[in-house]
Amino acid sequence: MSTDLTDAGTGAGVDRDLRLRMYRTMLECRMFEQRTHELFLAGLVRGTTHLGIGQEAVAAGFATAMRDGDWTFCTYRGHNHTLARGVPMTPVLLELVGKQGALMGGKGGSMHLTSVEHGVMGSYAIVGAHLPIAVGAAWSAQYRGTEQVAVCFFGDGTTNIGAFHEALNMAAVWKAPVVFVCENNQYMEYTPIRSVTAVERPAADRASAYGLEPLVVDGNDVESVHEMARLTIDRARRGDGPSLVEAVTYRQGGHSRADPGTYRPDEEVRAWLARDPIPAQRQRLLDAGVAEDDLAAIEAEVKAAVAEAERVAREAPDPEPSTATTQVWADGGAEWRS
Repeated sequence: MSTDLTDAGTGAGVDRDLRLRMYRTMLECRMFEQRTHELFLAGLVRGTTHLGIGQEAVAAGFATAMRDGDWTFCTYRGHNHTLARGVPMTPVLLELVGKQGALMGGKGGSMHLTSVEHGVMGSYAIVGAHLPIAVGAAWSAQYRGTEQVAVCFFGDGTTNIGAFHEALNMAAVWKAPVVFVCENNQYMEYTPIRSVTAVERPAADRASAYGLEPLVVDGNDVESVHEMARLTIDRARRGDGPSLVEAVTYRQGGHSRADPGTYRPDEEVRAWLARDPIPAQRQRLLDAGVAEDDLAAIEAEVKAAVAEAERVAREAPDPEPSTATTQVWADGGAEWRS
C-alpha cells in the first residue's frame, strides 16, 4: 500500500471549521440520545433503545471523512451514526416514537434506522450480520467503478462471530473498498470483552490473519478518529483494499433500556468519564482560540433542535392502520401473496 497508516490518528492538520463541525455533530448525538433516554423512561419511546453515549467521536470522526455517496452500515446502537451522516433529528425521533412522518414509517424503531438518501444502509440487530452485506456493497462499487466506500461499524463482541472473519477474508481477497470499524467499548452486552477473547485487541490483533495492518485509534479523540478515517477511506477509494480499525472507546451507560451497568467497576467508570470525548474537544477548541460565545451558540442551537424534534414528536398523529402492510415488500404491498 502507498500510505503507512500505523502512525495515523494524530489529529494533525484538522482545520477550525472541521473541528467545529465535529464538535456540533457530537453534541447533536449526545443531546439527542440523552433526551431519547428520558423519553423512553417516560414511556414515549416505543420498544428498546441502545445508546452510544460516550462513543460519539467515532461516528463524528468517520462521517466527516466520508463523501455523500459513501455507505454507512452499523449496529442496533446506531443513533449516532445515523445523525452523523446528516439525517435530521425529527424523523429519527418520530421513528422512535412510532408516529406519522417517521424515518421509516414507524416500522423500524430504534434498532433498524435506515436512510438510503443519506447513505445510511441500515442498523442491524443481529450481531455481525451486516459485515458481509457491507462487503457486498463495496464489491458492487468496485464492479461499477463508482469509487464509493462502505464503512462498517460494529462492536467488540462481533469479533468473536463467524461473519466477522468471513467478511474480512472475502474483503481482503477481493480488495473491496470497505473500512471495518470496531467500536471497542469494552463490553459485549454485560460481559467484558477481555474475559472471552484470547488476544488483547479483539480486532487489531486479528488483522494480520487477513493480511491487514493492526490499526488502533483513540476512539474518544474525534480528531484522531477523523485522521484515521480519512486515510483508510482514501486508501479504499484508491483501490488499495480494505482496512480494519479498532477504535478504543467506552459506553457510559448500560447495554440497553434501563440497564444501570452496575456490573462495571466504579473506578473504571470514573476513569472513562474523565476521558469523555465532548468536553475534551470543547477544551481543545478553546485552547485553539475559539471563543466561548461561539461554542455556547452551537450548544444552544443543538439544544433547540432537540427540543423542536421532541415538540413535533409529541404532537404528531399515529400512523394510519392502512400503512401497516405498505413498504414491507418491494412492490409496496402484500396483496400479491394472498
